[in-house]
Amino acid sequence: MSNIKEKNIILGVTGGIAAYKSCELVRGLIKKDASVQVVMTKNATEFITPLTLQTLSGNKVAINTFDLEWESEIGHITLADNADLIVVAPATASFIGKVASGIADSLLSTIILATRAPIILCPAMNVNMYENPAVQENIKKLQQRGLTVMEPGEGDLACGWEGKGRLPEIDIILSEIEKTLTPEDMSNEKVLITAGATREFIDSVRFISNPSSGKMGYSLAKEASNRGADVVLISGKTNLCPIPGVKTINVESSKDMYDEVMSHLDWSTIVIKAAAVGDYTPTEPQDGKIKKDDKDKTLELKRTKDILHEIGKKKNGRIVIGFAAETDNLIKNAKDKLKKKNADMIVANDVSKPGAGFEEDTNIAHLVYNKNSEELPLMPKSHLARIIFDKISEIKKDQ
Repeated sequence: MSNIKEKNIILGVTGGIAAYKSCELVRGLIKKDASVQVVMTKNATEFITPLTLQTLSGNKVAINTFDLEWESEIGHITLADNADLIVVAPATASFIGKVASGIADSLLSTIILATRAPIILCPAMNVNMYENPAVQENIKKLQQRGLTVMEPGEGDLACGWEGKGRLPEIDIILSEIEKTLTPEDMSNEKVLITAGATREFIDSVRFISNPSSGKMGYSLAKEASNRGADVVLISGKTNLCPIPGVKTINVESSKDMYDEVMSHLDWSTIVIKAAAVGDYTPTEPQDGKIKKDDKDKTLELKRTKDILHEIGKKKNGRIVIGFAAETDNLIKNAKDKLKKKNADMIVANDVSKPGAGFEEDTNIAHLVYNKNSEELPLMPKSHLARIIFDKISEIKKDQ
């Protein structure tokens, strides 16, 4: 389930070349089960047809303030009142200036003046226009009034210039929408999260590791950030992109991860250890590459430091969540881990089940806490992250 699901979102489209990208944004919102009402300015219709956006959204596109079909019920007020969120993508310099000055000369600007819903503006324009002091003053004025004005992307622009002024990437806009619609119940928390796989080097080119993708930990970091928390993500090896607004510290070995976790422990109020940390490391890693010969070789391993156990010993009132990837005796092992590690909850999953193993976008989890265990169905890791933080909120209330 997404925070966007079943929300009434007005997508405003103004007259810029980036208007064609609004099609992709509509598709992204519909995939997340939002109800999308597109409102276009007249200039926007010169770049993309209303029929295209109507087909994608499944709703009639609103353009004219004095459309009889809409105004039979004072349409601009109805649209403004029913909106859970208004996002304008692209937002031209002219439109930003009019909103900043309170000018309502189009249906879209009228709705913005009449709504109490949160508003996100996504600028897209020539770099010189964006950097113009008048535009920057208008942006600051809107931000001071509580509107979100996203940072435009940087690169080649349609006008031939290069610089800042591109419409933000669609996935970044969707993330901002999700964040805006998420209750900030973690705004006073400092959340420390581990993610990804560690590497224990045998020699300079070979190492012991595991297939962890880091997707669960990154989903948790994104959810925590969306809910208003300060987040530090200590990440082992992963192919995932950094999360905007989240401080990410990249590490390689289990020792590296242990050192970073311990150095940030006093800062944190919530710790979630989702990383797949190596339990063993070579006793004597070799400098350089071990040369191949005709002899068998024996690799001697020693135990790595148990990070979750060390956190549990220094709990000091903070909430501690651990993960348990198991292949048998799932609940028993999770309950044992809960007690031994002095954790508040263990998220256990049977990695042998389809959809619940490493590198998957989904998970099948059991939440084990106190004397309770709660079985969850197969779901996206982003949904599981939301449920975990809902449970953390409950744990906070019981403390």
